[in-house]
Amino acid sequence: MTTFSENLRGIAYLTACNLAFLLSDTLIKLIGSAIPLGEFIAIRGLVVTIALAPMVAATGVWRQLPMIRSRALFWRTVGEAASAFTYLAALMHMPIANLNTILQIVPLAITAAGALFLGEMVGARRWAAIAVGFLGVLIVVRPGVEGFNVYSLLAVASALLIALRDVSGRVMPRGLPALLVAWVTGASVGLCGPVYAVAIGEAWVMPPLWAFGYLCASVVFLIGGYLLSVAFMRHGDISVVAPFRYLAIIWAIILGFFVFGDIPDWPVYAGMAIIAASGIYTFQRERNRARLLEEAAAGEGL
Repeated sequence: MTTFSENLRGIAYLTACNLAFLLSDTLIKLIGSAIPLGEFIAIRGLVVTIALAPMVAATGVWRQLPMIRSRALFWRTVGEAASAFTYLAALMHMPIANLNTILQIVPLAITAAGALFLGEMVGARRWAAIAVGFLGVLIVVRPGVEGFNVYSLLAVASALLIALRDVSGRVMPRGLPALLVAWVTGASVGLCGPVYAVAIGEAWVMPPLWAFGYLCASVVFLIGGYLLSVAFMRHGDISVVAPFRYLAIIWAIILGFFVFGDIPDWPVYAGMAIIAASGIYTFQRERNRARLLEEAAAGEGL
């Protein structure tokens, strides 16, 4: 049985993880239009690749480079790259709290994708929870009303692409080191920057020193978030810890208010509540299902 202190440690790691990612996003948003999107992706990919290279060399995981010839890793990288472009485009043009609220549908989208593409069992109640969660997204996005824009759709697309990334990650070879995946993905996504720039005729600029400093700081928080995300998965009961992911919405509201002066309106709060409730319900259903399977397995062994 998982102890209270272990659960508390997992919750603390998850809370810090969410804050690290949001601080990275806040710095990126502050850069604004100082660096074109394709150039930003390229520079960030270069910084991440250089930052991770010493760890890749020191741990010796580079010897397993032949393992990256995996169809699952290819689709994971596609999801990572496409979600990065859609997410950053949305981040620059919409409140950070709204964006992070929409991203909270990722666990629901992963559950749906697992049922549709991996043959995982999802009952009627969890399908209903997924539908309710997407209803919450519609309340936040509000298509067809004044104030709606295409960047809200990019946020939804980013959430679905993140689900593609994570579902692909589930079926990758188990022996493929996470550090090697992160390094290869960072380099691959960075290389998409010049391709995007050439495709749309984007003109690159010499980044201002302050913008480059913000970018490097955002990468530090990004890597910190990745490491903390591994830590929280290793501590505590996932069904207890996972619902605290919705504290990210609180962090986003606080940062959005104090840094950008954003104040969400009541439909956004309503959508937040609906998405969080449906997600927590789904976590609990999965917890109950896992417990029943364990009990059945224990009974068979008697």
